[in-house]
Amino acid sequence: MQLFYNPNIDETTESFFFDKDESKHIIKVLRKKDTDILFVTNGIGLLFKTEITLASDNKCTVKILSFEKAEPSKFHLHLAVAPTKMNDRFEWFLEKATEIGIQEITPIFCDRSERKVVNNDRFDKIILTAMKQSNVLFLPKLNEATTFKEFLKRKNEGLQLIAHCEESDKKSLKSVLKPNENITLLIGPEGDFSEKEIALAIENNYAPVSLGNTRLRTETAAIVACHSVVFLNEDYNL
Repeated sequence: MQLFYNPNIDETTESFFFDKDESKHIIKVLRKKDTDILFVTNGIGLLFKTEITLASDNKCTVKILSFEKAEPSKFHLHLAVAPTKMNDRFEWFLEKATEIGIQEITPIFCDRSERKVVNNDRFDKIILTAMKQSNVLFLPKLNEATTFKEFLKRKNEGLQLIAHCEESDKKSLKSVLKPNENITLLIGPEGDFSEKEIALAIENNYAPVSLGNTRLRTETAAIVACHSVVFLNEDYNL
């Protein structure tokens, strides 16, 4: 199934049209024509079966034939991840985390972060493309980048964790995870969190965890954490 996206449709929508860029892609590149079927999601769990009524490369119009509603996840995974020095590595993480099934992402700037500026518009496009390519019906939420200290001031429900590489008393991620639970997990930059950041996180009720016996790159650690949480919940809810 090839999936398209329109955030402005819901159960009451009867017909709509795609913007110029998407219309051109549908008609000129994919060579779709009148009466062809397109599947569209609004990114919040609805899948629409539509039929092209006007195959225009400026304003491709469709009517909705039917729709299905996917059940939302019983857990919520929010990863706060330090952007990597090489931007393509962070973009790879965004793409793969979306495919796996993450719900929320916040880029955080830490004491040892080498990258202090990010392009959220580009990140949004990467997440959207990954959602469509993997037939995911829920678009992950990408928050504006913030500092580590400012992020800790936010109230997050559920389990709060910080993954770091310092030699200290910490449990494995696997041992603290429970199914159907909301989780906020902090992943640091290439040089790891500073000792002050780790202490501050613990003061704010973040429990320290380990992601394994080897030292992982930032983007690898984020993917390992994402997969661990999603896999546990999928296995439990089968």
